[in-house]
Amino acid sequence: MAEAAFFEDADYPVPGHGKVWLATTRDGAALRFASWRPTVKPVRGTVVLVQGRAEFIERYSETVAELRRRGFHVLAFDWRGQGGSQRFVRRTRKGHVGRLKHYEADLALAMAQMQEKFPPPYFVLAHSMGAAICLDAARHGALPVARMVALAPMLGLTMVKRPAAASRLASLLYWLGFGRAFVPGGGDTAIATKPFEGNRLTSDPARYARNSRLSAHARHLSIGDPTIAWVRNAFRLMARLNGPSAALDVKVPTLVIAAGQDPVVSTPAIERFAARLKTGSALVLPEARHEILMERDAIRARFWAAFDAFVPGEDHAGRGSAGEQAQGGLMQRLAGGGDDTASPGGAAAVP
Repeated sequence: MAEAAFFEDADYPVPGHGKVWLATTRDGAALRFASWRPTVKPVRGTVVLVQGRAEFIERYSETVAELRRRGFHVLAFDWRGQGGSQRFVRRTRKGHVGRLKHYEADLALAMAQMQEKFPPPYFVLAHSMGAAICLDAARHGALPVARMVALAPMLGLTMVKRPAAASRLASLLYWLGFGRAFVPGGGDTAIATKPFEGNRLTSDPARYARNSRLSAHARHLSIGDPTIAWVRNAFRLMARLNGPSAALDVKVPTLVIAAGQDPVVSTPAIERFAARLKTGSALVLPEARHEILMERDAIRARFWAAFDAFVPGEDHAGRGSAGEQAQGGLMQRLAGGGDDTASPGGAAAVP
């Protein structure tokens, strides 16, 4: 059942003055939304936070605070099947979605809420699965924002040794009626609660411990491993985005940031995609693991330098091709004096 409330206690403060509510997609799914006003002036617009698989709004409290201090309204939401949004399996710890169109409906509702309730210009900051869904939406004019920052987008899976075989197996099991079953060997344990040693998400032990405690305490918001249907949909989405013209079709100026030590998604696949973008750049943070926003301070500082260079405020909105042409210059010395430059259609590694 969907829940229109924050999880918070003394150990897990949610940024103050936030609002939380439920809204319903066109196909009837109840999603949990949250928003915050900026803490400084001038107001620079609105950033929509788009999370990855198995995440929920409260995990991004630190990021929300950092965006507010930059002058942005922040809008966040939980995908169906996770967090405080509606779930569609009896065993609610399963990470399940039936069809890709369901996630598309979730994103469409988020864009509608953004335009209805918050001031432009609009920006997206998206992670992993969410970044892949947003990139796909940007191909079809379904992402009405000025710019997008896509963190470790799910364009290929490093953790799957034989992806083609895994995709075929997921489709076979789906059509045999096992779509709602856990993947083989899967269970209820949330990935964020597993031991830090050898984790795929971050090299920062403090932030990992914080998120692990949060997932354990807010168990009703957490989920475990994905279902067969989720895996099938993930492979279908990745196949769509790896098509020869997919990157060329992306209509939103995009900064793609990849993690050089990512054991979850494929950094080479991300770089290949970014190289084909017409209005995009790629940046690789060599020491980062999958969850860049949950990384060590030094890595996060490089991310925020890139974000601040790429995401303009209200004065820069609507400049179209002129803004895109300036993108290469904006990306120079992202890490505070570094010489690497990410130019449109290329990738730079920030030391």
